[in-house]
Amino acid sequence: MHTVTIEAPAKINLTLDVIGKRSDGYHELETVMHQVNLYDRIILEARPAGIELATNSSQIPLDQENLVYKAALVILKKYQPGAGVKIYIEKNIPVGAGLAGGSTDAAAVLAGINYLYDCRLSRQQLLEMAAAIGSDVAFCLSGQYYQPRPGVLLGQGVTAVARGRGELLESLPARFIPYILIVKPDFELSTAQVYSELDLESVEQFPDTKSFLQVWNKGDIINISVYMANVLESVSIRKKPEIGIIKSRLMETGALNALMSGSGPSVFAIFSDEEAACRAYRVFKKDYREVYLTSSYSRSEAVASKRNPINYGD
Repeated sequence: MHTVTIEAPAKINLTLDVIGKRSDGYHELETVMHQVNLYDRIILEARPAGIELATNSSQIPLDQENLVYKAALVILKKYQPGAGVKIYIEKNIPVGAGLAGGSTDAAAVLAGINYLYDCRLSRQQLLEMAAAIGSDVAFCLSGQYYQPRPGVLLGQGVTAVARGRGELLESLPARFIPYILIVKPDFELSTAQVYSELDLESVEQFPDTKSFLQVWNKGDIINISVYMANVLESVSIRKKPEIGIIKSRLMETGALNALMSGSGPSVFAIFSDEEAACRAYRVFKKDYREVYLTSSYSRSEAVASKRNPINYGD
């Protein structure tokens, strides 16, 4: 096999709590992350040597600043020395949006190179590499990959509670949310700056993660929406009030609830029916370039191909 194509789905944070600051300078997190059906497509081609990046986007770097490059370098150097890879990134997830676009691409590269060169790395080995590359990479890699046909890797979609820096993962039961609207305003926010300005004493609403998990386990979509909360909104909305305006407008269009994802600036909303979701999409598309009507990430093709799981080296 000389090429492999992988789907790399975006994530949303259904809850995001910051417990405190760690001795290593990172923040201690507790967040529920959920993959959605908005994805980049990563195409890997085996090369004799070197790492080459190409993309359809002018917004992402094509050098060692890209998490994709770092991921390829880490796995090749340690487990396939002397080999190379050409990586094409079909970018569909908005950049700098709080949707883990860079992290999910890096995760796809780790899984793809493991498959491309038959490295037979265990899931634990892959997850350890992922955690070292970036906080969300381990989550994005944590789902089971399947080979529905030669040269293609698909995932089933993942929901998990992430703790620590985001590398300590507890998988949750699969739940399908059919109507999710994502609005990405035309600006970006620095994740590092948002965290640096977080004052937990000024946060008015903290997630009730325990209650959220109870309703998640029951599959209660209505109350899943009720318990969504993100402490980073206390910083991001103060810096960019437009985020709060988008949230309010989404609620006015009939959303069950609306929340900023990650450190922003993207805002997503859950709707109970298709008509309301489509109406909201049309409203926001008039004012914003990057608006996505999507759902939970799920591939029936992948579920049907459980007979062909990727063989890890466990």
